[in-house]
Amino acid sequence: MTTTGEEHRAAGGPWWWERRRSAVLDGGLALGSALECAVEGVGFAEGAGLPVGIGVLLGVVAGSVLVVRRRWPVAVVLVAIAITPAEMGFLLATVGLYTLAASQVPRRIIGVTAGMSLAATLIVTLMRTHQGVGDIAGSRIDVWFLPLMSVLASVAMTAPPVLLGLYVGARRRLMESLRDRADSLETELQLLAERAEERADWARGEERTRIAREMHDVVAHRVSLMVVHAAAVQAVALKDPQKAVKNAALVGDMGRQALTELREMLGVLRAGEALGSSVRGAVPLAAVGVAAAAAATRAGAAEDGPSLAELEELLGQSRAAGMKVELSVQGEARGYAPEVEQTAYRVVQEALTNVHKHAAGAGAMVRVAHREGEVAMQVENGAPPVRGGGAMLPSGGNGLVGMRERVLALGGVFVSGETEAGGFRVSAVLPAQPGPSGAGRA
Repeated sequence: MTTTGEEHRAAGGPWWWERRRSAVLDGGLALGSALECAVEGVGFAEGAGLPVGIGVLLGVVAGSVLVVRRRWPVAVVLVAIAITPAEMGFLLATVGLYTLAASQVPRRIIGVTAGMSLAATLIVTLMRTHQGVGDIAGSRIDVWFLPLMSVLASVAMTAPPVLLGLYVGARRRLMESLRDRADSLETELQLLAERAEERADWARGEERTRIAREMHDVVAHRVSLMVVHAAAVQAVALKDPQKAVKNAALVGDMGRQALTELREMLGVLRAGEALGSSVRGAVPLAAVGVAAAAAATRAGAAEDGPSLAELEELLGQSRAAGMKVELSVQGEARGYAPEVEQTAYRVVQEALTNVHKHAAGAGAMVRVAHREGEVAMQVENGAPPVRGGGAMLPSGGNGLVGMRERVLALGGVFVSGETEAGGFRVSAVLPAQPGPSGAGRA
């Protein structure tokens, strides 16, 4: 991980220093500057006719200002400019200019302050050079020599620390910017990872629901018919042995079909788990769900899954279980998308299964209408002759929910509810070509 400025500050240092070594460095520079200025203060005191102690004290105080260079860089440079006429503070001026140029102070202030330091250095250098040349008797020097030497000397003392400070400050700001971007990117990656985990959890939940719905559609209808036929066998076993034998054969056939379909579904799930364990335990539920749906659609023994053309066979199974079922078809069948055909078949299948469960002995009417751009189906049953009669099939309450989810996923409309006559009606309208999920309204 990158080290941020906050972590630097967390490391801690006394007062305004971010780190202890910065405080030690500034203390060392201030001590060196104070010693330099103290030594130079001796010469200044002698030249100005002041006591030596005053010159030394002035040098120590002025040189010690370097300890606050990080906190007040402008003040340090101004002090260096102030003692320039006394020919003191070379280290103070050099380090002060460097710190000022490398700091966050606005560029115009840096330019003005550096210009003042350059002017002060130029004036002092010019005066000292003129005095030095004047002390040499009989020397003949061109007029332009003294100003040129003074300019070169003052620029040589001022420009290098300023340029170096500007470079270091720019590099430091660039590194901080890159560090902040890295921190921001790391935070964004963490958020993306959390969102991806949430989406993965949501997808896993959706696929579990889808697998459960497919398994319910595949097995529940046949098992419900098996229970109905078993109850019929029990009722007519003594009165009509031949009918009992016929019903028992139907129970066996349906049981074998249900076991075959359930075995296919479990095989798909086991294959998905084996594939998931080979990739560090991550179960690809999306692939499992797709495969489960494909297995479920093969329940009708057709290669592309059940379709509206197989409704007669579906109704024949219910009739064999003793239900009076009528089929009414309006319009001519058109070429629908496979998922539309499968969903329409499942809606009718689940509605008939609910009639077996909750309205044993009641008749049912199945209506299918082929319209332009859509297909509508409706399953309506009358009131059961005896409330609570029949085979007493258990119900998980997921049939209507599964039908609604299927229909709405294709952009259709689903409505269900009791009729005035005491029966129940299930209606669905599906587009010929599936639309966006959730486009329909119940």
